[in-house]
Amino acid sequence: MKAVIYARYSSDNQREESIEGQLRECSAFAERKGYTIVKTYADRAISGKKADNRPQFMQMIADSKQKLFDTVIVWKIDRFSRDKYDSVFYKNTLKKNGVSVISATEPIDDTPEGQLMESIFEGFSVYYIKDLSMKVSRGMTENVLNCKFNGGALTFGYQIDENKYFQLNPDTAPIVQDIFIRYAEGESARSILNLLIEQGVKNQRGKNLTYSFVTNILKNRRYLGEYRFKDTVVENAFTPLVTPEIFNKCQERLSANKRNPAHFKEVVDKYLLTGKIFCGHCGGTMSGVSGTSKTGTVHRYYHCRKAKLKKTCDKKRVQKDLIENIVVDYTMNILNDDKLINRIVNTCFELQSKDNTKLPVMTTRMKQIEKELDNVMSAIKQGIFSPTIKETLDNLEQEKADLESAIAKEKIERPTLSKEQIKYWICKFKMIDKDDDAQKQRLIDAFVNSIYVYDDKMLITYNYKDGEKCVDYDEIQKYIQKKENSDNRNDYQSSPINVFGEPSEIRTPDNLIKSQVLCRLS
Repeated sequence: MKAVIYARYSSDNQREESIEGQLRECSAFAERKGYTIVKTYADRAISGKKADNRPQFMQMIADSKQKLFDTVIVWKIDRFSRDKYDSVFYKNTLKKNGVSVISATEPIDDTPEGQLMESIFEGFSVYYIKDLSMKVSRGMTENVLNCKFNGGALTFGYQIDENKYFQLNPDTAPIVQDIFIRYAEGESARSILNLLIEQGVKNQRGKNLTYSFVTNILKNRRYLGEYRFKDTVVENAFTPLVTPEIFNKCQERLSANKRNPAHFKEVVDKYLLTGKIFCGHCGGTMSGVSGTSKTGTVHRYYHCRKAKLKKTCDKKRVQKDLIENIVVDYTMNILNDDKLINRIVNTCFELQSKDNTKLPVMTTRMKQIEKELDNVMSAIKQGIFSPTIKETLDNLEQEKADLESAIAKEKIERPTLSKEQIKYWICKFKMIDKDDDAQKQRLIDAFVNSIYVYDDKMLITYNYKDGEKCVDYDEIQKYIQKKENSDNRNDYQSSPINVFGEPSEIRTPDNLIKSQVLCRLS
């Protein structure tokens, strides 16, 4: 019987050995039962309350679909889950995949009594976590009422004395007061941050400051001396660092900036072809650049780095949006070619077996062992039996068991996808939202290898081999006309179009592309 072990501990205060102890006891249990362990899953310092927050647990559930193991061994049932719904749901999921859950230390089996015992253990686990939460909450509330430190991140500007009371930190408290006064008098949070960085100020963990460090200080009511936990609020719990008047003035400014954030919000341009687009003149990389015209319009381009920095190349800049949309559209067009998709699927499916050199060797050896076992059994049936035959039989059976475990482990580590799964993944790209940069980026990352841009053409190389395709000038004209007539594509049509260079001053047919776009699929 092939098994996997799942172990978990939930608190950083627990020793690392606590999870190793679980693994040790589960392994001993498996050895007593004659189970073969093919893989171990462990979530360290993660709560068992919600399953979807545990990456190794979810990986185990996903691997169970491959039907490569028969049971999951846990130290105790509460290691599997402390949420009753999650426990029932994921056990049913495993059961559908032919996998059971076994506790190494609790008397649970498949009998009605065992099922009842399992429900009792799960009930105690749910009770324990709720009771523990109430006790912790009650203790923290008591600390707040007594104005004592509750743990967690230390508030910048304060320090904790030996009795766990808040005291002003003589080094950082003046910094907090200065931040409030400067912001209340009209200085920007960015300017305050830059000044603090120049002064070498670090946060409470000794790390470099960020913009949120300043804004979080300005929003923190603890600097008014207010101590809050859930619904419990204690005024004047400790020495305040700011007056209510200054604090309220800062909140008014923060609120106004929140309603009108454009003056400080930094816009980060996303260039989808970064790392894949190259200059057709010199072969160098092209990077994203932007510029603002006299009218305030921002124009974005891809520019040859040698042309921009070293002036050793004469390649002009190319318009970002139009180039990206052409690449995306022509890439999506290949997804409509069913014959091509089937060839890609078949190639990917065959590559799986070529990439995995271990599995074919083990599979071949398994067939040889089964054949040898058949020969031995035939000899025994004919009455031929000796100590040598018995030793041979034992050795073959042991090797077969070891090989089955190795094969199961290899399939878990490197699962084989079916052709249907591969085709489903590829065809999902047909439904991407062309207005979503993240989805377009995934399409480009998956299919596009490189783009070379010349003055009269561009060369798109895809991540598979399929010959060449030439798109002539008339087709490009139709493509541009389609974009001009599209309501949601007018953002880059505000200037005359030249796909492979900068915007022309006058829009006439002569200024448009009088060339071809060559798309080579290789």
